[in-house]
Amino acid sequence: MSGQGSTADDTIRPGEAAAPLPSGFDASLYFIGRIRTPWATRRECPRQGDPAEGPICTLELDPRWMPALAGLGEQAQVLYWMNEARRDLVLQVPRDGAPTGTFALRSPVRPNPIAVSLVRVVAVEGPRVLVRGLDCRDGTPLLDIKGPPRAGP
Repeated sequence: MSGQGSTADDTIRPGEAAAPLPSGFDASLYFIGRIRTPWATRRECPRQGDPAEGPICTLELDPRWMPALAGLGEQAQVLYWMNEARRDLVLQVPRDGAPTGTFALRSPVRPNPIAVSLVRVVAVEGPRVLVRGLDCRDGTPLLDIKGPPRAGP
């Protein structure tokens, strides 16, 4: 397996299938910061964050992006890069199920390991945003923050 998305755990469960990864990338991203959580490993992370009762986590933005926080409300979507996930599985076997296509699952194992969580914003302190509702390990790269959808016409 190439260096793209390879992890220390490249095992495949019975019933799973992998595809060869492309030789290059189609786009580039800017990590706008890092996420600070109480979880040091993927195994410690909850399966899904709880915006009501989850622990307070911190979005640490590069200061250049601080003006983009103006008007951030009480809810937001946080997009982050699951940098430890493998990227080649097309068929996965969830712990409690039958073989299922990657695009039918919320698993972090996907061609582009982009995760999204709906969070509750607790406070904005300069380039730091305190939130509840995340489910990633400490140090995860932060891709974007989006406010909630606006009401229709």
